[in-house]
Amino acid sequence: MDRGLYIAMSGAKEILLAQSVNANNLANANTTAFRADLEQARSMPVFGPVHPTRAYAMTERPAVDFKPGSLVTTGRDLDVAVHGEGWIAVQGRDGEEAYTRAGDLHVTPEGLLVTGSGFPVLGDGGPISIPPAEKVEIGDDGTVSAIPTGEVATGLAAVGRIKLVNPPLDELDKFDQGLMRLKNGGAAEASAEVTLVSGALESSNVNSVGEMVSLIELARQFEMQIKMMKTMEDNGAASAQLMRMT
Repeated sequence: MDRGLYIAMSGAKEILLAQSVNANNLANANTTAFRADLEQARSMPVFGPVHPTRAYAMTERPAVDFKPGSLVTTGRDLDVAVHGEGWIAVQGRDGEEAYTRAGDLHVTPEGLLVTGSGFPVLGDGGPISIPPAEKVEIGDDGTVSAIPTGEVATGLAAVGRIKLVNPPLDELDKFDQGLMRLKNGGAAEASAEVTLVSGALESSNVNSVGEMVSLIELARQFEMQIKMMKTMEDNGAASAQLMRMT
């Protein structure tokens, strides 16, 4: 009886974890260039001094869905989307290099080029800094050009170049704030083959309908585990009643 009770309990717990993954995906259905997390469940035997006597459930995130989202034209000069494969290099909260495809860029009052989430965009020599400018544009190769404030608008001057990388997908993993990093640490090499599309953004690759269906299925599975726990409790009470009768 106790085996069934604890197995049902572990199943309910792991279903709650799976629901949190799906709920997070659904909450980011409109987040620029968001990559959905995948989840799966598997049995995990409990080993002890002898042979395993129980097999609990375990939810895990086997990978990230790297399928690209669709391109949405915005017409804004500082909006860029990665064309095909590749990533934009940014600086994470801890100062380490990370990667994103969110190209909703803007310039801070201090002149720093950052993403919509506030991560500094990296160039060849570190974060890209832009002097006060009348106009800023980003080329297909990641070159950032500007017309300095007060100068005649005769032409754009290059002020930096965004670091674009394209490491193998099996070497990437998602960390905090939805950023990608190399599993073994370090920084990826810049790739000249990665190009950008100016005036456009990449949408999230979350399938809202699919995530809603998964949430409904997980809710039903959770109810089933609770019913199993209730059945075990009823069986235990019936067994105790029989023992009192004897």
